[in-house]
Amino acid sequence: MKRAHVLISGRVQGVFFRAETLRTALSLGLAGWVSNREDGRVEALFEGEDESVDRMLAWCRQGPPHARVDRVDLAEEPWRGDLKGFRIKDF
Repeated sequence: MKRAHVLISGRVQGVFFRAETLRTALSLGLAGWVSNREDGRVEALFEGEDESVDRMLAWCRQGPPHARVDRVDLAEEPWRGDLKGFRIKDF
């Protein structure tokens, strides 16, 4: 099991990044959240099976069709199992 905290930079707000992250994370069976940040980045926390988290991270490096991802900062954290479901969170 794996837990990953990411900050995604680029043209990632106003391009359905959060909605598509939600859809993709749910399809992969992940728990966590995604949020727009005031600084223009998107922040997300993913937790689940190693392969599913890795697939989600690969998706984040491209994002939805109208996004432009310039950078993904990743911090792997110890798996806790304390997250239920996946949601869009307000900052």
